[in-house]
Amino acid sequence: MRAQKSIVLVTVDCLRADHVGFMGYERPTTPFLDSLASDSFVVPAAIVAGAPTYYSFPAILGSRHSLALGRDVLGLAPGESSLATVLKQAGYATAAISAANPYLSSQFGYDQGFDEFRDYLSDERAPSSADAVIRSPNGWASRFNSKLQAIRPAMGPFGVFYDEFYFRYCQRVTPEQSIDALRPYPTADVIVDQACTWLSSIGDKPFFLWLHLMDPHAPYYPKEEALALMGHSPVSPSRARYLNSYWNRSDLGPSRLARHREEIETLYDAGIRWVDEQMAKFIDTLRKCGLWDDCIFALTADHGEEFLDHGGRFHPPSRLMEELIHVPLLLRVPGNAKKEVGKSPFSLLDLAPTLLDAAQLSSPEEFHGRSRWNDLSSGQSFEDMAISECVAGCTNPFRRDGRLGPRVLSVREARFKLTLQFDPLSEQLYDLEADPGEHAPLAPTAQMAVRRRILEVAREHLQRSCGQRDERKRLRACVRDLQLEWTRPIPQRL
Repeated sequence: MRAQKSIVLVTVDCLRADHVGFMGYERPTTPFLDSLASDSFVVPAAIVAGAPTYYSFPAILGSRHSLALGRDVLGLAPGESSLATVLKQAGYATAAISAANPYLSSQFGYDQGFDEFRDYLSDERAPSSADAVIRSPNGWASRFNSKLQAIRPAMGPFGVFYDEFYFRYCQRVTPEQSIDALRPYPTADVIVDQACTWLSSIGDKPFFLWLHLMDPHAPYYPKEEALALMGHSPVSPSRARYLNSYWNRSDLGPSRLARHREEIETLYDAGIRWVDEQMAKFIDTLRKCGLWDDCIFALTADHGEEFLDHGGRFHPPSRLMEELIHVPLLLRVPGNAKKEVGKSPFSLLDLAPTLLDAAQLSSPEEFHGRSRWNDLSSGQSFEDMAISECVAGCTNPFRRDGRLGPRVLSVREARFKLTLQFDPLSEQLYDLEADPGEHAPLAPTAQMAVRRRILEVAREHLQRSCGQRDERKRLRACVRDLQLEWTRPIPQRL
């Protein structure tokens, strides 16, 4: 065995914990990962430090709360330590291969520490399902619809009929495309093939490889093979486009959207199954190359996805409910037998220090998280709280002026969870044992001792966030943002 263990980190966009088999899901989304879980640590309460992607990844790679440099700063600051920079300095070969998520680009500092960084981004991206709804061919019909849209606010109740008519019209006139053409990101097989090519080029050096997969992300256009693996019939491109366009409509309430929720979740689950299939292929390659026995493997997610659980869809930065912040975490370390992991939350703020510790490497002092490797490897339980945060309404972080909304904060322990909104000011305390779906917050006078304990943790976090800010890193990040704003067009949100 090598003296230094290699590390593979796989992050799956939008993968919620209750949609994988090793977390109890009944559908066959992850049969290979389920088998791997039998020899791995499975963390039952892994919690992201923020949602969506741009509020989760500073913690995953940099072990730093996302708002610690200010609400207007996203990503990793220039020169900031990360899992990749530490491993590169330790002599590791490093590579990141990301499936076209614009928030995980060099623009936000995620290329730092990587010998090879490939994000599959280009100036022209494939259209999303939302684009299909609003685009139509040029001509008299298009001009007529443009005029109708201009007077839509004055239509009153009749606007509902216009919305439905316009939606159906766009579905009819949009040119037919294959599902592969409709999908705006490369699938997991493309990422895994690239990863295998890179592995064959690095020789005997220990390596750190980060793969970010987008298959479960909206718009939901899974590979046809994935639907077959799930036991479902193929979905035609027109039907898949219709479902995604319908699910994306802003003029419909939850009751009408619910009619297609099951079909949408089927497409989402098929995306997860394709990730699972490609993980089997990837790990088989590691075994054949003689790398698996010296490789630490971690699979998790940047956040979950909502399917009307609380009346919403996708993963906007507005609420930190369990379907968005509770993610799977599977950790396999060679030579360490699986042990039971307690139900206390494991913040992904602690993931990078834990991986470094498992590889017998030290973490930088600037990391906010701490290693949980000793607890995991010894089977010891730990009591802790996990903090998640975001800025409400920040739906296009490429615009710095759109990042300055009010903070949303949640503090979660094993049983209770407190969520705080700052504008308007409100708090909700949930008993996750009695109400795992977070549908009935406790009365304001209930569990006062618990409420006081958790509020004290929230207060201390806010004080640290504001009072111990690294102004040098913040300034570097702000200067980078200004330089990019002056030289690049602002992309549309994902």
